[in-house]
Amino acid sequence: MLNQAKIALAGENSLIVYLAEHPSQQSCNEIAALSVKIKHLFGEHLIDIIPSYVSLLITYNALEIDHFHALSLIKLSLNNPQSTENLPVKHIRLPVFYDAPSTPDLGRIAEHQGLSKEQVISIHLAEQYDVFAIGFAPGFAFLGEVDQRIAMPRLNTPRRSVPAGAVAIADRQTAVYPSISPGGWNLIGLCPQLLFNPQSEPYLPFKVGDKVQFYRIDEADFLNLGGKI
Repeated sequence: MLNQAKIALAGENSLIVYLAEHPSQQSCNEIAALSVKIKHLFGEHLIDIIPSYVSLLITYNALEIDHFHALSLIKLSLNNPQSTENLPVKHIRLPVFYDAPSTPDLGRIAEHQGLSKEQVISIHLAEQYDVFAIGFAPGFAFLGEVDQRIAMPRLNTPRRSVPAGAVAIADRQTAVYPSISPGGWNLIGLCPQLLFNPQSEPYLPFKVGDKVQFYRIDEADFLNLGGKI
């Protein structure tokens, strides 16, 4: 994919690299690897780097390097890519209290797909998900891909308030809402773990390219871990 990458101007001191048309485990790994390489080459000239599903946004200090220098560094990164085999990938396990009172969509997914609630839970637990992107809200990781058997479209009308920690499915993605917010995903459980802490370093437990797997807990464990219903 790297030899098919496209570079576009994204601002007076920003460039964006597009690596693929559709997200996949391969594109996720290549974006993570490219991030490492670009951070190394840009060094202190780099202001920010934001990976997403199929792209990487690079913002640099225009007082220190110009557009052409930045472009040459990106091309150098693409021509001499970092190996994806030795990336520092974290494997994160997140607890879930499924079918909690404030997460009403598990039964609807089961009925829609002709499954039992337990089957939906088992299928959701069985996958190890790639962190494709982080956005919408601090700590909100878009995880994929969900097994097609439990994929579910977004709600036609988003809810005004989704509880913090809500575990949700939309199409072939799953995620945990890190804080109370509006949302249109299908809610199937609650996670008690804090996913965004601006007082810690790092302030998120994951980055693009990491792996997430859920494990099941009951209500007592959920409350003991600091969860609130």
